[in-house]
Amino acid sequence: MMAVKDYAPWRRAAEKSPRHFLRLLRRSLARNKAIPQEVLNSLALTVIQTHPSSRVLRFLPRLVQTVAAERGLQSAWNLVASLEVALHHRKPTIGLYDNAAHYIGGAQKYGCTIASALQDDFDITLIANRPVARSQLENWYGLDLSRCRVKVIPIPYFEKKDRLRELIDAGEVDTSQENPFHLISLESGHYDLFINNCMLEMVYPLANVSIFITHFPERGKSRFFYVKKYSQIVANSLYTARWIRQKWDLNPHQHLYPPVDMEAPFVPQEKENIILSVSRFDPGGNKQQLKMIEVFQHISRDQPEKLKGWRLAVVGGSIRDNPYLEKINGHLSRNPSSAIELRTNLPASDLKSLYQKAKIFWHFCGLGQTDPAKVEHFGMTVAEAMQNGCVPIAFRGGGQMEIVEDTVSGFLFSTEKELAEKTLDLIGRPGFLGEMGQQALERGKRFRREVFVDAVQAYVRDLVRAGFSVSLES
Repeated sequence: MMAVKDYAPWRRAAEKSPRHFLRLLRRSLARNKAIPQEVLNSLALTVIQTHPSSRVLRFLPRLVQTVAAERGLQSAWNLVASLEVALHHRKPTIGLYDNAAHYIGGAQKYGCTIASALQDDFDITLIANRPVARSQLENWYGLDLSRCRVKVIPIPYFEKKDRLRELIDAGEVDTSQENPFHLISLESGHYDLFINNCMLEMVYPLANVSIFITHFPERGKSRFFYVKKYSQIVANSLYTARWIRQKWDLNPHQHLYPPVDMEAPFVPQEKENIILSVSRFDPGGNKQQLKMIEVFQHISRDQPEKLKGWRLAVVGGSIRDNPYLEKINGHLSRNPSSAIELRTNLPASDLKSLYQKAKIFWHFCGLGQTDPAKVEHFGMTVAEAMQNGCVPIAFRGGGQMEIVEDTVSGFLFSTEKELAEKTLDLIGRPGFLGEMGQQALERGKRFRREVFVDAVQAYVRDLVRAGFSVSLES
């Protein structure tokens, strides 16, 4: 139960009698004295737990009516909801929102893994803006979401703007006009705990408890900036946490590395000569797959003997009608190569198979960038590769530096020349490549899904205990 030492007179009134508490509340509301929702919830629970049920039954309707009249229906709803949860009348509810839930990505996997981890203790609704089936999410991320439901809430602003576009870009919102995400703010008030998994700062949280998960603070503060209204801010990496402080002047409450669950039951002794890349085909080209293909072709022309028998597999999720993917296909049409394989939207089973086979992993995100938002915020696929004994050669920047121990469990590079040198050195020393693969395998275990699930369950359990005075201990 939360401490209310700053509200000692309230506490004494709540313990003395329901009538004294209600009188004090009405007097304070009449004088426009604010009382935080969580304090109001806690004091109401004190009244219920302290006094006989006959008195409480007369008190509760009056309390709810007073709160609704003076503070609004949402505050009254939150009060009743908190009491239902605290008194174990029902499971707590969670609304987990992601405006890109219909799109395969690391952030979306992060949110779905949270839902899977919590679905036994909570009634969970996955909130999306575009159609997506629960079975799709389960297939994409290899998760059990059988006790979750999906609710799709279209945003008229984006539906009218361009019905054919799959991505919902909050950066296009004119902040001088009405907030198009007001619909999601209203929806958030229907849950005990609201989780904003898409770092969309324009959603105002109305739930009793709220979590803002930041994969990176993409936009600056604006008229619709509501991050500070959330109960908790979570960062997915130390890199992201640093930029939250620098860009938003806010301190994250929790740091949770993303879940990585590509660990193979065994790593084959004889892997194939594959350089693998796995990243979302971002329409803006931030993951730099085209640059990767060009570098591979350049090395193949300059060092054909050393790269003989090697191939590049470029894999990732993509929306329909992706201009960047079309650009890559156009390049490959003009510069065909049987050593380059391009694959999109693979099921988890096929992706795991590729990870098992590959010897080297390339990751270019951040190369040549000055915008910190375009540097990899964490780099889940780098850790996925490592869990399969696939040696990473990743750009030296962002969250990748928290994953790869340079020259120990993989390599970091700053230039294309450095990448080429380190790749050819590994290829030329197969024994060293195998040893480095074992080091990568061990390092990758630190980011396993089980580690994430345990951390999430403990974190949310503590939040619920503090916010609703209940225990979810198994």
